[in-house]
Amino acid sequence: MTAFHFVAASERFLTVEEPLEEVLRERRRNYAENNKAIDFWLVRQPAFLDAQELSAINIQLPKPAAAVVSTDPTFITFLKLRLEYVAEGHFEAPSDAIPDALATTAA
Repeated sequence: MTAFHFVAASERFLTVEEPLEEVLRERRRNYAENNKAIDFWLVRQPAFLDAQELSAINIQLPKPAAAVVSTDPTFITFLKLRLEYVAEGHFEAPSDAIPDALATTAA
C-alpha cells in the first residue's frame, strides 16, 4: 500500500481563488530540473473522499470539492500552511475502501 497525503477544499477555492496553479507549475519545474518523478496531483471531485474513513473531512467540504494529493507529506504540510483554508488528511491505497486512490481525473 502507498500512503497518500492531501489537502482538500472547494474546487472553486483551489482553482480560482488561490494561486495554486502557480505553486504546482513551479513545483513541476523544480522536479524537472532535478529529474524527480511527479508525486503530486490535482484531483477534481476526488472519489477517495467518499471512503468511510474520510467522511468527517468530506462533510466539511463545499461541493464540488478538489484535492491536491501527494506521496510527500512535507509538500502537503506546506500547502496547508500556504492555503490556510483547506482540510488536510491522509489515507493508504489501494485498500478495501479506496481501491484506486487516483481513480478520478487528475490534472
